[in-house]
Amino acid sequence: MSVQPAMPKSWRVDTKPHKFCPGCGHGLVLKALGQAIDELGIQDRAVFGCDIGCSLLSWDFFNVDTIQTHHGRTTPVITGLKRANPNLIGIAYMGDGGGYAIGSQHLVNAAARNEKITAILVNNTQYGMTGGQMAPTTLPGQKTETTPYGRDPEKTGYPVQGPEMVAAITKEGAYVARGTVANLRQLKNFLKKALENQMAGNGFSFVEVLSACPTNWRTNAQETWKMVEEEMPKYFKVGEIKVPGGQKEGQENG
Repeated sequence: MSVQPAMPKSWRVDTKPHKFCPGCGHGLVLKALGQAIDELGIQDRAVFGCDIGCSLLSWDFFNVDTIQTHHGRTTPVITGLKRANPNLIGIAYMGDGGGYAIGSQHLVNAAARNEKITAILVNNTQYGMTGGQMAPTTLPGQKTETTPYGRDPEKTGYPVQGPEMVAAITKEGAYVARGTVANLRQLKNFLKKALENQMAGNGFSFVEVLSACPTNWRTNAQETWKMVEEEMPKYFKVGEIKVPGGQKEGQENG
């Protein structure tokens, strides 16, 4: 007898299995988000906005009000919805290209204004949907379609450390963390805290998630998890970076 995995109640069952590539981390991030939505009981208040890029494949994931935006514009769209109806729980879901490249100005200004929304950014170190080109998060030495000999920081700069940047420009009340698909219990906790921070009206909430793209990384299962669990955290430190009240959760507590 087969055992059926438990899906979050806020998931839209008839759209599963999902459309992401085998091994993609987006499904894990969205499962953790669905569990957080369930535990907080906010399914009827949530508005989920997704970016163009791999993240657009989440447009039919949830039984919540959903809007799919132009590339890089998810943050201002959710900001507008939240300002129009403060009772909503606004969730802006995007990739590293949408958040740190074309959408970086929106992320920076939403953080500076301390907009009371929750932004979730999936970091898989490259542009996934368009074939694996170098992204703002590509690691030094990492090979991509546009850095076949490895990223050279002297020519292209260093990877963006988004949560650290957001933490530096937000005021008190903001919540900022970096989770990973390699630790789903901790990730769900971070996402839940980010949503609770919005519900409390404290300020901007931002969670970056380290994720996998074995299709464009051209990695097998062992190599993929080594990248996520060992290589990425060397540069992108996992843990809470800014918490109202100052009680942070780091890797050693995950």
